[in-house]
Amino acid sequence: MTPPLGDIAHIGHAQLFTPDLDASVAFCTDYLGLTVNGQQDDTVYLRTFDDYEHHSLVLTARERPGLGRLALRTSSEEALQRRVSSVEEAGGSGRWVEDEPGLGKLYVTTDPDGHEHALYWESEHYEAPEELRPALKNQPQAKPNRGVGVRRLDHINFLAADVLANAEFQQNVLGARPTEQIRLDSGKIAARWLTYTNKSYDVVYTSDWTGSAGRLHHIAFATDTREDILRAADLAIDSGVFIETGPHKHAIQQTFFLYVYEPGGNRIELCNPLTRLVLAPDWPLITWTEEERKKGQAWGLKTIESFHTHGTPPVA
Repeated sequence: MTPPLGDIAHIGHAQLFTPDLDASVAFCTDYLGLTVNGQQDDTVYLRTFDDYEHHSLVLTARERPGLGRLALRTSSEEALQRRVSSVEEAGGSGRWVEDEPGLGKLYVTTDPDGHEHALYWESEHYEAPEELRPALKNQPQAKPNRGVGVRRLDHINFLAADVLANAEFQQNVLGARPTEQIRLDSGKIAARWLTYTNKSYDVVYTSDWTGSAGRLHHIAFATDTREDILRAADLAIDSGVFIETGPHKHAIQQTFFLYVYEPGGNRIELCNPLTRLVLAPDWPLITWTEEERKKGQAWGLKTIESFHTHGTPPVA
């Protein structure tokens, strides 16, 4: 049975591994417009301008690119304890850590595919220094004067060996709602989009054609407007950022998007979800068939397959 909605308040932040920490940080600050908000050894903490928390993204130096953890803030301490109990009642396990600035204790567990999730409640609200102080008191930080100027971390797309098992972990253990999915002619669920909130999606699971577990498809940052996506494409060309596809519009979820690669080898999506919200409490799960998916994106562009994953970007 799906637990009550609201225990997971929102995506807190994501962690990426990168073999070139300096270049990845430069991409995030100069191109995306993020702000560095601390460093501990080989880990750098960065934030989008509209995030009320300490950081939105964590970059950690590793030999290969990929995903570290996805951190989810709960709606209360009681909600955190409910989700911990749910994990353990489902046969899962976890550990308590206090290893990130600006946050209290985190309960670290994994989905069936091995993607690390951290659940937490305690969080310090960001106080901007004088040089980053906004003119409007209801904005955490002044808008950046460089790069795309992304507003928030929007969603994460996991690659999975078994999409259904992982999606049901999100639904039955963490309390997410499924909104859209792809069902192949064989009956296999090839992808499922889920939300913790009234956004149309926060997490996605996409089938990994290699059968591997624990890999990443992409993380996505939201912009204010669709025009920002077009500007991001121009900035990418001018600054040597590799564009994989787009600007374009997804058929599923209708997100206007651009896929680029950061220098460490992780795919980054810039997206404008058109403020699409799921407000209906009885929202039906929308299923796309294999034949419908073959038609490509909303305007016919070929869909990027899941085998284009983190690693060396394709040669342009």
